[in-house]
Amino acid sequence: MLTQNLGYPRIGSHRELKKICENYWADKTGYKNVLQVGKNIRHENWKLQKEAGIDVIPSNDFSFYDQVLDHSLTFGAIPKRYNEVILKKGNSELDLYFAMARGYQKDGLDVVAMEMTKWFDTNYHYIVPEFYKNQPFKLFSTKIIDDFYEAKQLGITTKPVLIGPVSYLLLGKEKEVGFEKIDLIKNLLPVYLDILTRLDSLGVEYIQFDEPFLTLDLTENEQQAYDYAYKQIRKSFPKLKIVLATYFEGLGNNLALTLTLPVDILHIDLVRAPKQLDHIISSLNDKIILSIGVVDGRNIWKNDFESSLEIINKAIEKVGKDRVWIAPSCSLIHSPVDLDNETDEQNLSAEIKQWLAFAKQKVAEVVTLKKLATNESPASTTQKFEANKQAIANRKSSALIHNPAVKQRVTQLKPEDANRLSPFSLRKIKQQALKLPAYPTTTIGSFPQTAEVRSWRAKFKNGTFTANEYNTLIAEETAKAVKWQEEIGLDILVHGEFERNDMVEYFGEQLDGFAFSKNGWVQSYGSRCVKPPIIFGDVSRPQAMTVKCTTYAQSLTSKYMKGMLTGPVTILQWSFVRNDQPRSVTCTQIALAIRDEVCDLEKAGIKIIQIDEPAIREGLPLRRADWQTYLNWAVNAFKISAAGVEDETQIHTHMCYSEFNDIIQNIADMDADVITIETSRSQMELLDAFADFKYPNEIGPGVYDIHSPRVPKREEMITLLKKAKAVIPSEQLWVNPDCGLKTRGWNETKKALIEMVEAAKEMRKTEHVLAAENLIN
Repeated sequence: MLTQNLGYPRIGSHRELKKICENYWADKTGYKNVLQVGKNIRHENWKLQKEAGIDVIPSNDFSFYDQVLDHSLTFGAIPKRYNEVILKKGNSELDLYFAMARGYQKDGLDVVAMEMTKWFDTNYHYIVPEFYKNQPFKLFSTKIIDDFYEAKQLGITTKPVLIGPVSYLLLGKEKEVGFEKIDLIKNLLPVYLDILTRLDSLGVEYIQFDEPFLTLDLTENEQQAYDYAYKQIRKSFPKLKIVLATYFEGLGNNLALTLTLPVDILHIDLVRAPKQLDHIISSLNDKIILSIGVVDGRNIWKNDFESSLEIINKAIEKVGKDRVWIAPSCSLIHSPVDLDNETDEQNLSAEIKQWLAFAKQKVAEVVTLKKLATNESPASTTQKFEANKQAIANRKSSALIHNPAVKQRVTQLKPEDANRLSPFSLRKIKQQALKLPAYPTTTIGSFPQTAEVRSWRAKFKNGTFTANEYNTLIAEETAKAVKWQEEIGLDILVHGEFERNDMVEYFGEQLDGFAFSKNGWVQSYGSRCVKPPIIFGDVSRPQAMTVKCTTYAQSLTSKYMKGMLTGPVTILQWSFVRNDQPRSVTCTQIALAIRDEVCDLEKAGIKIIQIDEPAIREGLPLRRADWQTYLNWAVNAFKISAAGVEDETQIHTHMCYSEFNDIIQNIADMDADVITIETSRSQMELLDAFADFKYPNEIGPGVYDIHSPRVPKREEMITLLKKAKAVIPSEQLWVNPDCGLKTRGWNETKKALIEMVEAAKEMRKTEHVLAAENLIN
């Protein structure tokens, strides 16, 4: 019996990767320093896993930005618009790589970034490959080979990790009509074979192919592509030990296909899909080794050794000890790095901490489970087993978890509690009292959080600033932001959210049932790391959370100030959620807390309230058959949060980096008066779903990409608005950025928003001209 890991966090135990990359982008450090920090992180990760006792350690799981983008660079899938970046004197391969991720706007060049979207149903974002008809591929970057060799120089023979050829193609997008991306498999596969040839010459033993699409619904062509690709790989490398990794869901109706693929080790996720084990072990041939993912790679709860051993023993009984590997359910990049860094009991109590395991601890859990299953080192493992049982029992009986009043409120909900007083057609008439212009302009909520603003929060938390000193500084920053928005002519203002650390963490800190780590950072995309709250118990709102800062901002202006809230589904999705009750119940508890805040904002005179739900789409189960159950409770939770107000109060919501075509009816069912969405990177392609459906409410398609530092020209935004107008009636359109501006700098933000406001004015002029022409005719 062996242990394996599928991937380890690459941000560093203290976010070293984030810091060095951001310094590089700001021209504060050099290329060699970036490479050295990456090398340090890789070495630390490999050594940690080896010392912990992991038998099969991954390489190529490290990335400077995103693992899918790494593969695009490796395969030479580089869009032609980056040719000038490649040719620019002084630019390295890393500069090209970052240009593809973030855009490039210097030295006279202005190149937009590649599209970004969510990695399956996680909060991780990947850079979407761009595919063209008959596209050639070639080995451009040798990163995977270099990493394997680097580890070998340390005395560690790793298992290189590749996104499998079929999944890589399915992660991409066709950028022209007349072909299907899966048809490129014969063009792409020779590059995989080239990589394997080079790795084989270096003495590779195992290679891991991640094929998460095997847990989704597949077309016949996609199934055939799997059969073709793996037979070709096996034919070319008969002795290579192939690990086929699936995760996030069960194999379902792809089980028969998967078991025919000529691989040596099959990894399955038994945390997300525990019921698949019985089907697999009854069908597995006598050659394939089964890697069972029993340690949760996506949540932070300590593994229940007793339950995991039941699963492990069932597998051993059926296929034999030598044909069972133990592993986390998926890559640990979705977990914080190290629980040992949590030393502040005021931040995370000892009682809650004993229930948790981060990536380093999960690696240890995998090794301990192997020892328990094989009766290795019985004395020490027995002690760990008993300590584990005690922690699991403590969590079940803890008084911290249960609140009868919250449970009762959920059970007393009625269907009408999720409905606004009137349908949108009537609300729209009443909301005309807001007297907004055509193409009303707004932002999504946050403004840049400078190093200075972040330092104020740090000083307040460590006691250097008093509450009065901190609140005074935040109020001054808010006042400056409000004044500036008035000066450039934005129609609906925001207070800027300078008091907020993270859009989920901020609310979780004020809700009962939440706990927080100090260093529990997880990569969201690139250098963007989040510190998800930990929902350990029943959720309620003890007092108002945003009313004071919102009403203060409203007092500074005669324009409307938006109340800014995070929605219940997003708070759920972007937290580490308790696993001892259905997620739907937890989500409804959060919805009631947000509802209370919405009602208090309305009572305080706030006429426009935004309830962000960027995570609605990512929460969809991977199998279509399971969608409706999720959508029913997720949409209902949003509606509960928004339905307590009068018709005259305008409810906004925001969604980003999602494909809406498949769930557009459910988006409409949310019944928000205005929805703002990310559309600029896709050049308004995402808007087609709303057009085909004849979306009834108002919509703000983002006109510039806030995940890139480049400042778009006014003409670009006008072009995008004209594209939007071609599919959505102009009276339904709003003008806004793609997302919040927290991570951007003030210089670029000001320039971009000024251009955005002027673009809206140009569109209004066009409307006036057309209206006049219609009157004449």
